[in-house]
Amino acid sequence: MAPTALICDTEPWKDLKEHVNQINKTHLRDLMNDVERCQSMMVEYDGMVLDYSRQRARLDTMDKLFKLAEAAHLRQKIDRMYSGEHINSTENRSVLHIALRAPRDKAIYSDGKNVVPDVWHVLDKINDFSERVRSGSWVGATGKALKDVVAVGIGGSFLGPLFVHTALQTDPEAADSAKGRQLRFLANVDPVDVARNISGLNPETTLVVVVSKTFTTDETMLNARTMREWISSALGPQAVAKHMVAVSTNLTLVEKFGIDPANTFAFWDWVGGRYSVCSAVGVLPLSLQYGFPIVEKFLNGASNIDEHFYSTPFDKNLPVILGLLSVWNVSFLGYPARAILPYSQALEKFAPHIQQVSMESNGKGVSIDGIPLPFETGEIDFGEPGTNGQHSFYQLIHQGRVIPCDFIGAIKSQQPVYLKGELVSNHDELMSNFFAQPDALAYGKSPEQLLHDNVPDHLIPHKTFSGNRPSLSLLLPSLNAYNIGQLLAIYEHRIAVEGFTWGINSFDQWGVELGKVLATQVRKQLHLSRTKGEPVQSFNFSTTSLLKKFLEVCFCLNAAYYSSASSQAY
Repeated sequence: MAPTALICDTEPWKDLKEHVNQINKTHLRDLMNDVERCQSMMVEYDGMVLDYSRQRARLDTMDKLFKLAEAAHLRQKIDRMYSGEHINSTENRSVLHIALRAPRDKAIYSDGKNVVPDVWHVLDKINDFSERVRSGSWVGATGKALKDVVAVGIGGSFLGPLFVHTALQTDPEAADSAKGRQLRFLANVDPVDVARNISGLNPETTLVVVVSKTFTTDETMLNARTMREWISSALGPQAVAKHMVAVSTNLTLVEKFGIDPANTFAFWDWVGGRYSVCSAVGVLPLSLQYGFPIVEKFLNGASNIDEHFYSTPFDKNLPVILGLLSVWNVSFLGYPARAILPYSQALEKFAPHIQQVSMESNGKGVSIDGIPLPFETGEIDFGEPGTNGQHSFYQLIHQGRVIPCDFIGAIKSQQPVYLKGELVSNHDELMSNFFAQPDALAYGKSPEQLLHDNVPDHLIPHKTFSGNRPSLSLLLPSLNAYNIGQLLAIYEHRIAVEGFTWGINSFDQWGVELGKVLATQVRKQLHLSRTKGEPVQSFNFSTTSLLKKFLEVCFCLNAAYYSSASSQAY
């Protein structure tokens, strides 16, 4: 497509900029008194309820945002993504994570080829392999069943699968299917992470899944070699073929590493790392832990939202509404951050995953055509489960900076508890806070109310809550595998809507490259200094000073130790 004007040059953008002045004259206390507005800002779909009435927006604000979406060609951009066009223009790739969870009979094309049969070929292979491991027909080198899995990967090869695993751990159906099994994730190159992951594990009963598209990711491959040494030193080098499998596209390097290429599970260039949890990256380790039928329900939930996003009018479309509200909060109201607050401990790893998906996708400073942007994009995402977050950072949210909040709750608890004599069940206690916190943010508490409550004058400034702090509430029917898949897809598409509206490429991540290049130079210096005693050179004064201090303090790591087998660490 030919370069287009920046979205900030369009009339709908300028109209919204002027509209901010009207919104600034209102308070959420007053907006919440408009019943018609509140009713219009509640959307129900498949048992879920989205309530965005506590956003600093009126009905005409939403109309203006939908006009902005039209000016940004949002509908056409969604169509282009679903039709397999190379919307990731800087890498010349399709963006088709929707194909990873598509039904068998659906056709989704990339470069003229229906990719769904290839997806299902891999899924069927995962189903077969995971069932053989779980049933005990595939055993380790000493004949023992492999009941423990360590997935080695970083970034998108780690955060998404960890989120889903953590969310499924306490789902009754999934937990029953996982009895007697362990799944761990090794991501950080820090040897402490290795030590923690192998603690208490027996190499004889452990299967290692190495996740790296190219099989060249520095951190992942060092961790993979460390796990290979752990297995080899205990069971012999020949055991690697029975205790290690791969998720990769580089069969040559997989075989050179010592893994049988037949035990390699593919994925494709049209899958971005942070969008890969529905590929073999996540499906293989999760199927080994929970069984493929459970994971298929998760995929079906994501697929359900894929269809909703594609076919539902924008005014009832969950990801579209959420994405446009994020654009409104960031680009017009000037709020740079967003708190993701799931009122479920099962979702404790959801915010860290979305943190990567969102900030790596939309942390851009130029348009998709390479034009520097005169406005900010992306959000600073963070969060903790309720009620933990209330005793941590809610102070700032209530009386410090204004940070729009996403409250996520479930009607049904995964693990309901009701103690005799208690006023409410444990889940009702949790959800009481889910319902109360958005109102506290919206309404606040005025000095007049505090006076009426006989608060001493000197405390009134400290106990005043300004309110007018935006939030939204997403209420799910439960947190089973299907609902977890829906939640993931809602946020994935929400992030795409933001990027499509801002006119950026949400599917590349060049920002991670520069640090890697510089780290390579440091790595070479450390090697030369430790093995040949060469002085630190070619760095700026600050880096040179720190490197010298690091080498001086760690001088005990002499050349002999540095080159010794890593098995000595165990």
